Amino acid sequence: MSVQLHFYFEFASTYSHITAQRIEKRAAEHGVTVSYHPFLLGPIFKAQGWNDSPFNIYPAKGRYMWRDLERRCALYNLDFKKPTQFPRNGLRAARIATAAIREPWLPEFVRRVYRANFVDDANIADQSVLSGILEQLTDASDTIFQRSRSEETKQALRATTDRAIELGVFGAPAFIVESELFWGDDRLEDALRLAIQTDSA
Repeated sequence: MSVQLHFYFEFASTYSHITAQRIEKRAAEHGVTVSYHPFLLGPIFKAQGWNDSPFNIYPAKGRYMWRDLERRCALYNLDFKKPTQFPRNGLRAARIATAAIREPWLPEFVRRVYRANFVDDANIADQSVLSGILEQLTDASDTIFQRSRSEETKQALRATTDRAIELGVFGAPAFIVESELFWGDDRLEDALRLAIQTDSA
């Protein structure tokens, strides 16, 4: 297919965990190609006057989200454990994903980082946690780490975040098909449907 599903995700995002675990399979069922875009929600939240996750700022919303997350993970038969720290800093993981954006193992890296955070309750800001994941996926983990620390990678991540803002992204996960924005794991199927319709038009 010529039309891509652009997947914008933030490693601290709870619902992005669900999407990351199922997007490849769902897209493959429809012959849709997924393009991965790690970005940072921090600058977006800051522009709205938030210095924390809205799920922490608004306790009632947070309580609902954790219960809803349990329900949705059960629906898709996904493991889930509420982390003892939320949100965790996903900057280092996002830089690694940016540095590895063309690597064939990137989707699996993304899935494993989310599982580390939302299943194993591991600190994804810890380099040893990320090293353990990378070493299982590639023999070039040291090279990827070096690349993730480069100014080029840092600028690329900033550019992706800026692009997300330009596209109207305000939360994660978000999907872009052509210029159409979909927000939330529960809109993945809608985004896939538009990708199929657009390609066949």
